[in-house]
Amino acid sequence: MPHPRLLPPALLLAALSSSLAGQTLNERFAAMSRNAEERGLAEPFVGITTDGTPTTGLFPVRADGIDTAPIATAATAFLDTLTDVQRAKTTFPVEDDEWRKWMNQHFYLRQGVGFLEMTGGQREAAFALMRATLSAKGLQLTRDIMRLNHTLGELNNDNFTEYGEWLYWLTIMGEPSATEPWGWQLDGHHVIINAFIQGDQMVMTPLFVGSEPVIATTGKYAGTAILQEEQNAGLAFMNGLPEQQRETATLDTAKPGNNNLTEAFHDNVVIDYAGLRADALSAEDRAALLALIQLYVDHQRGDAAKVKMQDVAAHLDETWFAWVGGNGADDAFYYRIHSPVILIEFDHQQPVGIRHLLDSRAPTRQHIHVVVRTPNGNDYGKDLLRQHLADHPHPH
Repeated sequence: MPHPRLLPPALLLAALSSSLAGQTLNERFAAMSRNAEERGLAEPFVGITTDGTPTTGLFPVRADGIDTAPIATAATAFLDTLTDVQRAKTTFPVEDDEWRKWMNQHFYLRQGVGFLEMTGGQREAAFALMRATLSAKGLQLTRDIMRLNHTLGELNNDNFTEYGEWLYWLTIMGEPSATEPWGWQLDGHHVIINAFIQGDQMVMTPLFVGSEPVIATTGKYAGTAILQEEQNAGLAFMNGLPEQQRETATLDTAKPGNNNLTEAFHDNVVIDYAGLRADALSAEDRAALLALIQLYVDHQRGDAAKVKMQDVAAHLDETWFAWVGGNGADDAFYYRIHSPVILIEFDHQQPVGIRHLLDSRAPTRQHIHVVVRTPNGNDYGKDLLRQHLADHPHPH
């Protein structure tokens, strides 16, 4: 069997649930959550690397000029709406492993304060924090994913115990500050946002977005659709390459299962560069690749996205594009964009929550997972935090 931290999500779910027969649903979910955390946190954080050792010097403490003051103000305002009990379960030290305790699967028992228990005012304050951190596009995507989780509940005989619009939780790491490191996390089914802030620098990875279904054709939120631009732009980029470069980019034309490598509790995965290196691209295709990457970077507020894209552009020659699956108009596929400073995975996944509605178990365009990572040790802003603590040690 592969190392536990490298188990694909479907195999992880099967492994965790196989010995839990006879327990209540809540007991099973609690045990599965504990097992996932034990496996996922067995190793200290290193980060996504190509050989097990992070490349150093990629993420200096510097003046990025991002206006993070509105984020800190919104976070403080949100915390001020909470009761003492809610605040106690929502706040953690900035160095805490709570950062790494996120999972896409709906069964995962999360920390923090949930939208379901929030008052109307608390929800508005939570959305204000998200609005201050995300772009309008990023906020819209987040809300649409939450709405599509309601749709999934509808498609499962109105099962709003496991699926629903408000089954999402917020945590705050550290104390919102203009100078000291802190951040926040949103965790729930098909959307996980990690936002680390240090002075005028921000890191918004790991970011996980997706849905099943990705297009609602019925129900309360009929017409809601997500990640179609990212899907279509990725396919267009692939098909716009010269034939030889398409062949170089293709790792496998068959796609029988799921391909994402960096989902929950996979913080230390070793992934070598593969596929087509961007220094072989024409000027037009280099611009198209940057535009494709920008679709993902633009989920964060504009000034932060601009800084991130400058780093991406500086490492464009070291960026690789890889493809799995077909490239026809209706094919399911996976693509990966991988450089020293960003890793993006787009994956059409096998059906899970809607498999009872389909004739096939093959990957479907109605189930998409996207992960965005900062390789080489700066997910969760860990490298920035490491440098800060080296100069300003915090008491334990």
